[in-house]
Amino acid sequence: MSRMASDFRLLFVCTGNTCRSPMAQAIAERLVERGGREAVEIRSAGVSALLGGEASEGARVAAGSSGLSLDGHRSTPLDTELVAWADLVLTMGPHHADTAEALGGPGKVWMLTAFSDGGEDTHGPGVPDPFGGDAEDYLECFHTLEGLVEATLERVEAEFLAPKKEAAP
Repeated sequence: MSRMASDFRLLFVCTGNTCRSPMAQAIAERLVERGGREAVEIRSAGVSALLGGEASEGARVAAGSSGLSLDGHRSTPLDTELVAWADLVLTMGPHHADTAEALGGPGKVWMLTAFSDGGEDTHGPGVPDPFGGDAEDYLECFHTLEGLVEATLERVEAEFLAPKKEAAP
């Protein structure tokens, strides 16, 4: 049975859910809104996140430079319920992928860098963590995420949301 296109769920995962995954979530939400992809619901979480923490100052400033706000973001720990909720779990590093898979995600966990390049390999290079870095590190991370998330949503659109063509008999 095929799933309705209106309920595709995408989860971004990093370490503390205060920098990379909230920025990726905000970027994806803006692209979904602009692209008319209402069918995609987006969340983020962290493998070592404390519940309810704010996005880091560096992430808020980097996102703000592109007109996005992380002011309402509150960190969420990754758990089995979130992994079960998601149709696709995209992680920033290999440790995050291993954790998500251990929480019930085999078959739907990819590193963001690997998924966005369109290949079949679920692992690849990670997205460098700007935590503790300067404003330039956060901006560089944000701009890297913009490209990765845009490519990711294009792949999600093509592989998960586009109407499937019937195979000829």
